[in-house]
Parts: sequence; structure tokens; C-alpha cells
Amino acid sequence: MDRRHFLQTSVAASGALAVSSPLPHASEGSSLNPQPFKLKYAPHFGMFEQSAGQDLIDQIKFMHDQGFRAMEDNGMKRKTPEQQEAIGKELDRLGMEMGVFVCYTYREPSLVTGKQEFTDDLIAQLKESVEVAKRVNAKWMTLVPGHTEHRLDPDFQTANMIEALKRGAEIFEPHGLVMVMEPLNHKNHPNHFLRDVAHAYTICKAVDSPAVKILNDLYHQQISVGNLIPTMEMAWDETAYIQIGDNPGRKEPTTGEINYKNIFKRIHELGYEGILGMEHGNMYEGKEGEMKLIEAYREVDGF
Repeated sequence: MDRRHFLQTSVAASGALAVSSPLPHASEGSSLNPQPFKLKYAPHFGMFEQSAGQDLIDQIKFMHDQGFRAMEDNGMKRKTPEQQEAIGKELDRLGMEMGVFVCYTYREPSLVTGKQEFTDDLIAQLKESVEVAKRVNAKWMTLVPGHTEHRLDPDFQTANMIEALKRGAEIFEPHGLVMVMEPLNHKNHPNHFLRDVAHAYTICKAVDSPAVKILNDLYHQQISVGNLIPTMEMAWDETAYIQIGDNPGRKEPTTGEINYKNIFKRIHELGYEGILGMEHGNMYEGKEGEMKLIEAYREVDGF
């Protein structure tokens, strides 16, 4: 499941948000476990739609009933201000945290060119994102820098990106907000410039701002690099957000080759208090599939 699919799903779901009625049977027939998970796993809208219904507020309630204490939504900016405020209020009422939404939609080839028009576009989108973040009480927002400019040396592209992010940091820093750069794997995203955590780490060090950090999506890094735990540890001081997805297939933990139980154990040992976004699809369909997904997280959270 790629980011474009997530955004399309979020756009379709945004129309389902209305004044929510109580949901007394949100977990009827489910594997309800009122105990919060040890780590802050964050589902996205649509992941439990078969069990909770299409209303987004009801979906948030269902997530909370199942022990989740965070959620994320790539397409939050596409929702109306009224919808954003309703989501923010419900998360606050339930004591849940808001994870990432996409703060910057790039235009090819984007920030790596060094062209002022792309930096100006970044600044404008970040200013819009500040207002959205206020409504939903978000702190972290995803930034993918865009495509490679093949006619330009990679080192110059890196330098151009650093300068653009320094400008962007000036927008976020006064508000205590953080743009988290997400490296994408070369197999599914062959033209993207930022591919691995080590490169993102270099950029963060050069920008040197609390407003620019790394989003380590472990699905992408398994494909691009592997060596997940040591790489995560080496970039730990610049990592602000983690996302999850097993490989192959980009589904929930236990469905592929990644040993998420060991990874989550190490993340817990490192004292991570942030969010782990569940940016993946459901392996199985229907309500039964949604329950299997929750059970998979209970299994790997049992370190």
C-alpha cells in the first residue's frame, strides 16, 4: 500500500465524518482488550471500518476501546477545518495523541533543485500545516522531499535540500512542531531522492534544528537497507517518529519477515515515548481480519 492509496482513502473517508452519536456496541463481537498497549501504535482511518463503521469519530472510539492511544492520518489537511476540530476534540477527550499527517506535497522534482519556487511552495504548505496542527493537536508532520534531479550531482541535491529545510524549520520552530523526513525504498519509489535513514541523518545534522527530524518507516528500510535495529540505534538522536509495516506485502506485523517483537522490545528499552504509525494494510478482510490485526499487535507488544 503506497502513500497515494492512503491519501485517496483519507479523502474518501473525510466525507464520512458527521456529528457522532454514542457507539455502545463499537466492540461487540470483537477481541476487546481495555488495557493500553505498551507502545503508542497509531492506526489510521479505514483500518477498522468494518467493525466501527464509516463515521470517523466512531472509528477513533473503537481504536481507544481496543487499547490504542494514538492515531495518524496522512490526509488530514484535506479534511475541512470543522472535521479537523471534531477529530482533535475527540482525541483530547479520550486521551489519545495525534500522529503524523502529510505537511508537504511535492511538485517534481521539488526541493533538490535549489529553485526558489519550490522553496516558496514548501513555506506556503508548512504555514497551512501549522493551522491544521493546532486544530488536531499534532506535533509531527511527514515530509517527502521529492524526486531526484538526474542532471544534478547528488551532493548538490543534498545541499539544496538542506537549505530548503532550514527555511522550513523557521516556520515550525516557533510552534514547537516537527517535520519528519521519510526515506522511501528504491523498489516501490525508484525516482525518489531520499532513500535511507543514513542519508536523512546526514541532512538532519546539517540542518541542526529541532523542527527537522527523521521518520523511520521500517517497511521501507527493510527493503532499502535492512539491518534495522543497528541503523535505528545509530540514528536515534535524530529520529522523532517510527512507522510500521511488514515485508513483503506491507501488512501488519507477523505477516512477513520482520521480527517486530524484537524491534519493539528494543524500542521500548531505548525509552521511546513517541508514536509508531501503523502505515500498512490489513492482511485479512472483514471484521475477522480487523480482529486478527489487533491480535497480531497484542502478540508483538508482549515483549
